[in-house]
Amino acid sequence: QLSEAKKAGTLGTLLKKLNKASVIILDEWGYVPYDRTGAQLLFDYLSEIHEHKSIILNTNLEFSRWVNVLYDEQMTVALVGRLMHHCYLLLFPGENNRLRESSINDLYRSIASTDKKEGQ
Repeated sequence: QLSEAKKAGTLGTLLKKLNKASVIILDEWGYVPYDRTGAQLLFDYLSEIHEHKSIILNTNLEFSRWVNVLYDEQMTVALVGRLMHHCYLLLFPGENNRLRESSINDLYRSIASTDKKEGQ
């Protein structure tokens, strides 16, 4: 959104809206890489707010892979440092719940299908 707003000339308006929020949530962060402009804008924004606004960031990416999203190693290291400075890091090891649930549903359907065939 930051890149699109900059291209449209509405970045100031978007930043005003974002600044009204008490919490900034970045969900599924890194799932889709940013363009270079978007990465720089996001870095600038998070650098500006990280000391006085709550940030929730949800991602499956290890810190070492963030450079693939932001394209710049120095900027990535700086951003990780800013975000980690006053953070609570919650790690949830193990299998992805959506995949596990999908596997369980697939297994259930397979068993149900087999039971139907045997009952015919």
